[in-house]
Amino acid sequence: MAGGNSTSVSQFLQKWVKPEGDGGEAQPKEEATDEPALPLAPQAVQEETPMVFNAYAMTAANLGASSRRKREKGGGQDGPGAALYVDRRKSKVWNYYTKLGDAYVECNVCKKQLSFHNSTTTMREHLVRKHSIRDTLLSQLKDDQSAEADYAAQENAAKRSRQATSESGLYHVASCSEPRSDVVLELVLEMIFRDLHPLSVVKDKGFGLLLGYLEPNFTLPAPVQLSSMLWHRYNVVKQHLERYLQTAEAIALCAEFWLSRLGQTYLTVTANFIDGEWRRARCVMGTQQTQGDKAEGELGEKLSAVLAEFGLSGKSVFCVVHDGPQSAAAGARRLKDVYGWGSLCCAARTLHLCVKAGLEVEQVQEALSIARGLVRYFQQDAKAARSLTNKLETINKTKLKPVTDVGSRWITTIEMCETLLDLKWAIMSVLEENPKGAAAVRNLADHQWKLLQDLVPVMRTVKIATAFLREEQNASVSSLMPCVHGIVAAIGQQAEEAGVVIKTVVGNIRTELTRRWGLSEDEKALENPAVIASFLDPRFKEMRFLSPGLRSELHRRVKNMLSQVFNHPSPSAAQFRVPNSDYKAEGGEAGGQLAARKDRCSSAASQSVYDILLGKDPTESMPEIHQQLENYIVEPLCKRSTNPLDWWKNNEHRFPAVARLSRQYLAVPATAVLPEQAFAAGESALEHRRAVLAPENLDQILFLHQNFDFFESMRNSNETRNRNLH
Repeated sequence: MAGGNSTSVSQFLQKWVKPEGDGGEAQPKEEATDEPALPLAPQAVQEETPMVFNAYAMTAANLGASSRRKREKGGGQDGPGAALYVDRRKSKVWNYYTKLGDAYVECNVCKKQLSFHNSTTTMREHLVRKHSIRDTLLSQLKDDQSAEADYAAQENAAKRSRQATSESGLYHVASCSEPRSDVVLELVLEMIFRDLHPLSVVKDKGFGLLLGYLEPNFTLPAPVQLSSMLWHRYNVVKQHLERYLQTAEAIALCAEFWLSRLGQTYLTVTANFIDGEWRRARCVMGTQQTQGDKAEGELGEKLSAVLAEFGLSGKSVFCVVHDGPQSAAAGARRLKDVYGWGSLCCAARTLHLCVKAGLEVEQVQEALSIARGLVRYFQQDAKAARSLTNKLETINKTKLKPVTDVGSRWITTIEMCETLLDLKWAIMSVLEENPKGAAAVRNLADHQWKLLQDLVPVMRTVKIATAFLREEQNASVSSLMPCVHGIVAAIGQQAEEAGVVIKTVVGNIRTELTRRWGLSEDEKALENPAVIASFLDPRFKEMRFLSPGLRSELHRRVKNMLSQVFNHPSPSAAQFRVPNSDYKAEGGEAGGQLAARKDRCSSAASQSVYDILLGKDPTESMPEIHQQLENYIVEPLCKRSTNPLDWWKNNEHRFPAVARLSRQYLAVPATAVLPEQAFAAGESALEHRRAVLAPENLDQILFLHQNFDFFESMRNSNETRNRNLH
């Protein structure tokens, strides 16, 4: 299939969907040609893959409006158009009417004759208004009206789809006239990978009852049949993703380690890059089982194997972001030596380890232990819980509930402390009124309540940093270093007037932040890719968190990077060369000598008498790429709310060499998973559902599930761009 991806997708879609005329009759299916498939441009690759998913979304819409009609369909119509035929005489309203020819009906209750125009709406209204027959008919009426509206929406969607098809010429998507069972089967498969269900869901009794009611004639597939279909869909999408990844200049890999419910360790590898339209792309490449205790030596080999599956070499990788155990982190540090890849630890995991070090102070641990005991007491003792609720009702704060924390998520510790502080007066009152219950639980002492009160502002500051990193424009690692330096400075100021315990907590957090992110005042700090990324972000390029000496050294290093690109240009870097205006493409040796004489004459003529006083103008001998860098440095700063990718998209033509470097560094994400998941207070639906999937099909289901949203967003972005162009 690799040799004819474009043709294979069209045939794949035509297998399940056929065009439909406005009159409801199926049109002849277009003939598939044997012409060789032309290579698609990157834009075509971006637009083609979503259709593998969206073909079935269209057929799903077609099913919604006609599912009940088909179950009620009578005889009298043959051929492909029979699926759209509805015999309205099968409706329940006909229990009260007799048909008199084609244009009239007679009410069996009052014998009144009504006009009939192929709709039962008037008949139903007559029963309700004249005979008060309301019971199941009103709801049925509402359902039928909704179904008719859905049917009209379906027809409009099909027409729009046909129009889009004729405009693009790439895909053939229209109303489905294939056997209904085939379409339902494909939708069952899509439900499995979109909602992360195991293949065994088709064996569940409830699912069988539901589908049996909706589709009485449909035979549920066996899991082995679904597995075969899943592999087919997976291979189709994988081929297009492979072609899409070939367009990336530099890829940042993310390695996420996670545990299943059975305690098995898995590694999910994600590719991150910035495409030609300066859009952030995040594609899941694969998930495989690994041994947690051997992750240190296997990480590089596993990443290389995943790259090979997509036809990529190690040279395409710029950096690796990981969130594995400590042994995996040690292995990632060696990726630079063996594979030439830079490596960073996930910002969410690193921040968790830093906060954990601060909370390990003995006095804090004791206070948190007592706080957890209080929460458990009010959660488990029904009488105490009722008393607490009654007191909260008096001040209209019934939404406040004691919550306990989760050791692996430090944000939940803040929420527990904040809730207890808000409930302090009510908790103290309940314990005083119920001495026997109070004897069963240990209350916080006054100095411990004060400790939690002083601890919360410090933790809130760190929580604000996570909210900053969760914003879309701050997904890149370029936002990380300004944020980390801000945490260090802010909590340091908060600790100045705090007690000894809080100062110890803050000191531990700051020490860990400095050690893990290399916040030293020497040139070693400049080796961190996050520092260079911050400089290439137009919002933070002033690098205020660095000393003037380090800023100058950073500028020199970036200048050297640009010089290497200039002296060893790749095909994509050739565009950065700006030829001399006197350069002649033809003319051979004579042309070269003529150009040289012109250069000498031009150089002599350009010398100014002011050079005697001021020296030669430095910009005349400065390479073009260095001039670009100097111009970028003096460019005004952007607002923090600006998306750096939007800025570079609008200014790439001004600083093409610097933009190419920015495309590499800004592609590196701050977290190994999406920020919403990384900094969440609880387990996400993705984390919960994937943990129970069977190992045999886990890779394929996660691949299709997590890439679906990406391809959908790319398709919507392309459609928006095309509308703007027109």
